[in-house]
Amino acid sequence: MLERLRHAGRGRIFGLAPLDVTGLLVLTVAIVWLIPRVADRGPGYLAQVLVFGITLGAIYALVALGYTMVYGIVELINFAHGDVFTLGAFISLSLLGAFGLVENQSHGLALILGLIPVFLITMALCAIVNVAIERVAYRPLRSAPRLAPLITAIGMSSILEGAMFLWKGPFNIHYPDLLPANQIPIGGGVTIAAKALIIIAIAILLVLALTFFVNGSKLGKAMRATAQDRDAAQLMGININSTIATTFFIGAALAGAGGIVYGLYFGTLTAFLGFTIGLYAFTAAVFGGIGNIPGAALGGLLIGMFSQFSDAYVDTAWTQVLIFALLILVLVFRPSGLLGMRPMRSRMPRCSSRRSSTRRSSSSSVAETGTRRWVLPPMRACSYCSPSASTSSSASRDCSTWATRRSSRSVPTRTR
Repeated sequence: MLERLRHAGRGRIFGLAPLDVTGLLVLTVAIVWLIPRVADRGPGYLAQVLVFGITLGAIYALVALGYTMVYGIVELINFAHGDVFTLGAFISLSLLGAFGLVENQSHGLALILGLIPVFLITMALCAIVNVAIERVAYRPLRSAPRLAPLITAIGMSSILEGAMFLWKGPFNIHYPDLLPANQIPIGGGVTIAAKALIIIAIAILLVLALTFFVNGSKLGKAMRATAQDRDAAQLMGININSTIATTFFIGAALAGAGGIVYGLYFGTLTAFLGFTIGLYAFTAAVFGGIGNIPGAALGGLLIGMFSQFSDAYVDTAWTQVLIFALLILVLVFRPSGLLGMRPMRSRMPRCSSRRSSTRRSSSSSVAETGTRRWVLPPMRACSYCSPSASTSSSASRDCSTWATRRSSRSVPTRTR
């Protein structure tokens, strides 16, 4: 219904559908309302807000990558992913003392050599936990209706939150401030913290490493093939179970790294932190285009800047309201996100003898493609498609042409 409204020929205003005009009006009103507030604070304050927003957006991007990878390959919203983020922060907090990292005492090379194993161990443990969740809770429901794994994901999120509540309690937990606290001037009275630069650099390195892995490695190609067509990938010899488990492994490793950088930057943790961060990161993944890795990174940066703009120019009490209002607007006006691809109508190969003058009547057949349903006109069977049908010279000629094209595109069989 929404798609019909968007592409309806009637009621267009300057060539735009009414829904698009509404979206432009909402955006225009928001910009007009925001301009005087930004002008009152000055450009220096605006630049400082952007610096804070980019730093926060880098953390959101690390978590959003896990959401978009899992959804892209199994079409599952893993609500437990945000709690894996918090679990990574708690695990790293327990490991800091084991590697001699103490607040106000660890500096320079000792700090770097201590943080590297903390990152590696935390990412590995979070990945193992997430793979175990996939194996126990998600894999048995892979062929079940979509509501079943969704409810299971919510249940796993509650289990992780309860476990961390019992482990650390309901209080705010201090995370050691290990990174340098000095401010670096960047001009115009604007400064950026050294630890913010370190966190942004870590996020960029992890995103680039993931991009190169997915685009260049053999396992990354298997992940992309599984995301495109799981059955076809399995027929080509790809181990679907191990590929999906690897996706959960990588997503949880990035979430664990995000938990560490969050603790290093903000210095405080709670057992239920993953619920809020997970919703923000999921919004970022949808905003950038869920299933798209660059889109998730871009969405994380934009959501981080949007939240800081709300804190600075509106009110912190309105930040969550505005972020989820943005999520609703994106789902209404551009469900595929900023970098996502719009769904295309599938073209089913058929011979030219399957023609009918009847247009989409009550006797029309219905074909499902993804989440969209296409109504196809009734088609006559020919000699190639149905041996029992009456043959004719035109039908046999059309079917032989289709059979030739089909055989020329067939995949050669493998010989042992």
